[in-house]
Amino acid sequence: MLSERRLQVLRAIVQDYVGTEEPVGSKALTERHSLGVSPATIRNDMAALEDEGYIAQPHTSAGRIPTDKGYRLFVDKLAGVKPMTAPERRAIQNFLDGAVDLDDVVARTVRLLAQLTRQVAVVQYPSLTRSTVRHVELLALAPARVMLVLITDTGRVEQRMIDCPAPFGEASLADLRARLNSKVAGRRFTDVPQLVEDLPEGFDVEDRGTVSAVLSTLLETLVEENEERLMIGGTANLTRFAHDFPLTIRPVLEALEEQVVLLKLLGETKDAMTVRIGHENAHEGLNSTSIVSVGYGSGGEAVAKLGVVGPTRMDYPGTMGAVRAVARYVGQILAES
Repeated sequence: MLSERRLQVLRAIVQDYVGTEEPVGSKALTERHSLGVSPATIRNDMAALEDEGYIAQPHTSAGRIPTDKGYRLFVDKLAGVKPMTAPERRAIQNFLDGAVDLDDVVARTVRLLAQLTRQVAVVQYPSLTRSTVRHVELLALAPARVMLVLITDTGRVEQRMIDCPAPFGEASLADLRARLNSKVAGRRFTDVPQLVEDLPEGFDVEDRGTVSAVLSTLLETLVEENEERLMIGGTANLTRFAHDFPLTIRPVLEALEEQVVLLKLLGETKDAMTVRIGHENAHEGLNSTSIVSVGYGSGGEAVAKLGVVGPTRMDYPGTMGAVRAVARYVGQILAES
């Protein structure tokens, strides 16, 4: 365990390096921070921090920079989440409140996160498997053709066309719509198959084929993998930090293009705030980055994840505060939609 004083020295090194982009020396720490000890003592503390792998000397200068291990300790022990100011909170709310549908919510969230953090923003679409059914609409397009519209509690809308085995009258369609919603509205997607399995038996024999076709399409919609969607924004922000990446920024850009990689990383995110630093990211292309992510959703349950990707030399308190605040507002919008 590090002493309290060495923890304070590490905090000062992280803060200075993030702010100045320059390796930090003992003289600078003495001048900028009230650590209450002599420069010689600070040099001894820095030597101990280096021996234990929390800081490193990038070249022969006297300055030190935090390692992944140092950033990890900073995030776990030393960094509070920086709260957003009242004007910042109002700006977030006003920007997101203008969204007209789920796609617009996700697009605005990506833009907002990228602007607030000046990092790459990643937002996952709400997962169908964690959603509940708000309403199922059935619309007659022709005597034997029906459109099914599934509306979820997260504002997601899925549309499917159904070719019926026989003509299906408007009265029968209204009856099916009413019975279907009485069984599934407000219920979890995972519960729906069991809830509707005996529904065809309540209809006339000549209508059961169409009822079964509608139910089959509904169940296929519930289990499709199209929730595995992401929106990414602010990739150009990485160019401002090109010198933070050891050799080239290319591996990071390539990793960001592979949505499977990002989905896997977000899938490993807990609903609460998660910070992965440097080599904690399993994908080699992201070993020089940090990922700050959190779950978002309505009713206290996360239905998807959002976050940012940036260099390990990151303003962790500010980034964590922005990610948390945006997730909270997106959750409120979904709850009210």
